Amino acid sequence: MSYYAHETAVIDAGASVGTGAKVWHFCHLMPGCEIGENCSLGQNVFVAAEVVLGRNCKVQNNVSLYSGVSCGDDVFIGPSAVFTNVINPRSAVNRKSEYLPTRLDDGVTIGANAVIVCGTHLAHHAFVGAGSVVTKDVPAYALVVGNPARQIGWMSAAGGRLSFDEAGKAVCPETSENYLLSDGQVRSAK
Repeated sequence: MSYYAHETAVIDAGASVGTGAKVWHFCHLMPGCEIGENCSLGQNVFVAAEVVLGRNCKVQNNVSLYSGVSCGDDVFIGPSAVFTNVINPRSAVNRKSEYLPTRLDDGVTIGANAVIVCGTHLAHHAFVGAGSVVTKDVPAYALVVGNPARQIGWMSAAGGRLSFDEAGKAVCPETSENYLLSDGQVRSAK
C-alpha cells in the first residue's frame, strides 16, 4: 500500500487513494472517489462517490464531501466545514439527478465550520473565513466572510492579507510576492 490508512478507516473497493496520502481514524471513502497524492484526511471524514481531491489537499476533522465536489491541488478544508449537493432537499423527494457541482480550484482555503452551498465555484486561492456561508461564486484571491459570505478583501497565495495602492499594486506580507488588481480581478505579478 502506497498510502497510510488507520485501521478504523473504511476504504471501499473502487476508491482511488494516491501515493503518500494519509487517511485517519473513522474515515469512509466510497467507491469512485479520487484522493490525490499526499492528501491528508482527518478524523471522521466522509468522501462520496465521484468526489475528486487533487494533490496535497488537507481535509480536517468531521468534513463530509458529497458527490459533485471537486478540488484542485493544495486545497485546505477546515474542521467541520459543510458541503451540500442539492439546493432544495426533501426527505420524501429523490433529487439525486439534481446534484449540482461545487468546484474548488488550486490553493483554496475553507475555514472551520464554513458552509459551501452546491453549484458554486471558488477560484484559485480564494479564502473563506470560518463560519461563513458561501452561496455564490468566489473570485481568485478573494477573502469572503459572513452569512451570506461577502468579499471584504484579498489574500495572497501564501495567505497574507493584500492591501492594494492606488495603482492596483500590492505586496504579500508573507513572501514579498507582487500582485496586481485590475478590473476587479487579482493576479500574481510573477
